[in-house]
Amino acid sequence: MSAHNDIDRVSGRLTTGHEWDGIKELNTPLPRWWVLTFYATIIWAFGYWVVYPAWPLVSGYTTGVLHTTNRAAVTANLAQLEALRGEKMKALGTASLADIEKDPALLTLARARGKAVFGDNCAPCHGSGAAGAKGYPNLNDDDWLWGGSLDQIMQTIQFGARSGHAKTHEGQMLAFGKDGVLKPDEIVTVANYVRSLSGLSTRNGFDAAKGEKIFAENCVACHGDGGKGNQVMGAPNLTDKIWLYGSDEATLIETISQGRSGVMPAWEGRLDPATIKAMAVYVHSLGGGK
Repeated sequence: MSAHNDIDRVSGRLTTGHEWDGIKELNTPLPRWWVLTFYATIIWAFGYWVVYPAWPLVSGYTTGVLHTTNRAAVTANLAQLEALRGEKMKALGTASLADIEKDPALLTLARARGKAVFGDNCAPCHGSGAAGAKGYPNLNDDDWLWGGSLDQIMQTIQFGARSGHAKTHEGQMLAFGKDGVLKPDEIVTVANYVRSLSGLSTRNGFDAAKGEKIFAENCVACHGDGGKGNQVMGAPNLTDKIWLYGSDEATLIETISQGRSGVMPAWEGRLDPATIKAMAVYVHSLGGGK
């Protein structure tokens, strides 16, 4: 009997004739259904290559018999969606902010549209839940540098802060140390005084009277008497325990020494007026709007 006709005594199957250390390889063909399925997938793949875009070329790609692309399909779907939204967004664009707040249908549309646009444009800085981060305001609380009314929020979204737009919010935290206005020991003293305004602990030996004097001479012009802030200038309230960059002594010393001048981009020109209104309504609805 040849090796190819050798039958394994245990399984009763033919072997391939291969043997390793006394172990013989059984000749077990793949099931016919599996083989046919495998061939069918090969035929399907060739068909797909012919019908749809598939192969990269030197300066492009094969477009396929149907000349279709996912990008074109998505573009068409988005165009259809915008067409459906057209009349409603037109109504949103012509309505005032006060009218939008009073109209349940427009309000629902504005919040839904605003939430989607916020996720695409604002979440990278303010977070997906608008809770903010170091240097980026939390939009859920009621502490607003430039005001939290609907009109004020919309103005900030439109023109930004220190964005370069002609109507942008201006004003920045001066660099009292870098510019030589205050000495290092004076900066430490006024930093501790600022901490005391919101009930935070101060270092041993802190001279409160000296800190108050330095604050009055250098900080009151923007932050106001008692450090209550000034929305016209974008100067934060220093007594509410809400801190954009942090309230620890080291961070306050850095802020006073080096200054702060964060930028909020202007969205006018990037987003259409109706979308800006929708975003203002959405931000106002987060809970912190006034």
